[in-house]
Amino acid sequence: MSTGKITVFLADDNLIVREGVRALLGMADDIEVVGVAGDYEGLVRDAIELHPQVVVTDIRMPPKFEAEGIEAAKEVRKRHPGTGIVILSQYDEPDYAVSLLSEGAAGYAYLLKDRVAEGDQLARAIREVSLGGSVLDPRIVEAMMHPVTAGGGLSEIEEHLLRQVAEGRTIKAIAAAQKMPPAMVSEAIEKLFLKLAQEATAGTRGALDKLRMLHHSITEAKEQGDSLSRLLPGGVAEMVRQQGRKLGESERLTVTVLMSDVRGYSTIAEDADPTVLAGQLNQHRAEMNRVLLAQGGTVMQFVGDAIMAVFGAPLTQPDHATRALQAALDMQEAQGRVNQRWHTSGQPAFELGIGLSTGEVAAALLGSEERLEYTLVGDAVNLAQRLQQLAEAGQVVLSELTYVELDSPPTCEALPEQMVKGRHAPVKAYRMEGPAGVAATPAGWRGIAGSP
Repeated sequence: MSTGKITVFLADDNLIVREGVRALLGMADDIEVVGVAGDYEGLVRDAIELHPQVVVTDIRMPPKFEAEGIEAAKEVRKRHPGTGIVILSQYDEPDYAVSLLSEGAAGYAYLLKDRVAEGDQLARAIREVSLGGSVLDPRIVEAMMHPVTAGGGLSEIEEHLLRQVAEGRTIKAIAAAQKMPPAMVSEAIEKLFLKLAQEATAGTRGALDKLRMLHHSITEAKEQGDSLSRLLPGGVAEMVRQQGRKLGESERLTVTVLMSDVRGYSTIAEDADPTVLAGQLNQHRAEMNRVLLAQGGTVMQFVGDAIMAVFGAPLTQPDHATRALQAALDMQEAQGRVNQRWHTSGQPAFELGIGLSTGEVAAALLGSEERLEYTLVGDAVNLAQRLQQLAEAGQVVLSELTYVELDSPPTCEALPEQMVKGRHAPVKAYRMEGPAGVAATPAGWRGIAGSP
């Protein structure tokens, strides 16, 4: 049964260090070490089996004593998306942190061994990554900024700009604070990076790449931590801007909107330990996000246990309805696998109700210089929410337009026409079972050729 604590797997080839860290974590009431390992194979094998919420590992371990800790941590995270990773290292050179953060900073922490005993730094990092946050030791940031102190060639204005970049401020945010055009700030940052690269000594070679990586990683983590609102797959917002669309300018698109919600979530939350429930939500979102992106969907919102996604925007997709239904069925199937893992540890299952609605919407980039959102407005969005409410656990409810748009409509139950909140005319919809319905058909329903 679940203890309500954050479960941690600890890996270090040095027995004394490993047991010392275990003893340090034993002082935290909300953390439980569930397993240990001393090499790459043991870490990967046992962490995948035990499925802890957080893995704490050294960098260099057998067999080659190179970067096995980072490699093993990433392998565990591939198998269990959402697992938090804390790297403990005796090296304050930024190369290792850059390697760790090369695929994004969410859920990662990089701490120095000689500082983990200071206060509750390690425990705080574990709590942070278990919720999808990130932590970077200040000395690593300082090392990445070493050309500033070593070269001594930056002006006060340049040093201030570099601090803003290191803090994760976006070009838009810096421009707004300085009351400067974003293009001017962008040019100033490029010149600053070039100057740092030119001043870098042999010991700090690659400073340009490291600072750019730091900027990308911290900005990404900040955006994920600042909101649970509309998100875009990597680079889509920039691509939309490059196509010439302006803030507030909308376009008409025909899309399929997907709304998902966990049935009985309020009851689950009432009885659950908040820390454990947060870990479950993190795993749920990570798995659902993976499934949605695999079908080409755009995740618009995470709000509590609810998810909103769209197919056909910002990139048009002729088969948006087919992709949306496939994603909905894959979500049900993926959550079923997650529920099986949770069952072994006594955690409550998440049962999903999903609604799909197809129609014309207005899509636009809305917001300000500091905050940008990609937003959909239209009846299809509201109807998807209402249809989701009609779906029971494990079911997908489709609007009539969604059903008509499918390339190869599956067998569905036609629901009686009924009134839904916010609409004057009765709604005709179709209901399809999730994993059970998929298993009952000859080969499951696979509307997209080559879909997983």
